[in-house]
Amino acid sequence: MTKETREAYIEKLEAKLREWSNEIDKLKAKAERSEAKIREEYNKRIEDLRSSREDIKKKVQKLKEAGEETWEELRSGTEKAWQEMKTALDKAVSKFKEK
Repeated sequence: MTKETREAYIEKLEAKLREWSNEIDKLKAKAERSEAKIREEYNKRIEDLRSSREDIKKKVQKLKEAGEETWEELRSGTEKAWQEMKTALDKAVSKFKEK
């Protein structure tokens, strides 16, 4: 992968992380307006999402620092974490819409 392609890939990841941060903030605001019992469940999901987001941020940082020899391995791990985060966020958003 060329340096320009790697940089574009990392920029895409960082943009998506910012988007997810905004989504999590929206969920947090909605949770604050919910009943106490539901708010507790929402807050747990939100903390899990924030933790996952932080893990991905660390992986993106490692990608930035990676050499050619480790790039593909790190990218693969990042993409797996990425999919898990996307799935978890989609489920949380869906769950919040139900209530």
